[in-house]
Amino acid sequence: MSHANNDLRYTQSHEWVIQISDGAVEVGITDYAQDLLGDMVYIDLPEVGDNLTAGKECAVVESVKAASDIFAPISGEVSEINEVLSDTPEILNQDAQGGGWLFRMIPSDAADLNGLLDADAYQALVEPDAG
Repeated sequence: MSHANNDLRYTQSHEWVIQISDGAVEVGITDYAQDLLGDMVYIDLPEVGDNLTAGKECAVVESVKAASDIFAPISGEVSEINEVLSDTPEILNQDAQGGGWLFRMIPSDAADLNGLLDADAYQALVEPDAG
C-alpha cells in the first residue's frame, strides 16, 4: 500500500517533489520505494551547487537489501542537502515523505513540475489493480 500525497508530484522511478516557499523544490523517495528497499544504512547525496539533469542519476540510497540509484526528477541546481541523513539514514524509513527529504534544488524551469505524476497517477502506477 502506498501513501500518495496530493501536495506532492511523483516520478515513475519513485521520487517525490514538492514546491516550497522560496521557489525551490524538495526531493525525496516515496514510501513505496523505501518499503521495498527496507532498512536504510547509507545515503550518498549530490553536492550543493551540482547541476542535475532530469532523469539522470544524482544520488544513491543503500539498504540492507540493495543499493538503488536516485534520479533527478527535474533539471536544476542543488541548493541544500539533508545532512542529517548521513548520520541517521533510517529517517528515510520513518518519514520518507517528510523529514527524510534528500535534497532541495532550484528548478531550471518550474514548468517541468507539470510533467510529473500527480498523486492519482502515481497511485495507479504502484497499485494498478486498486480502485
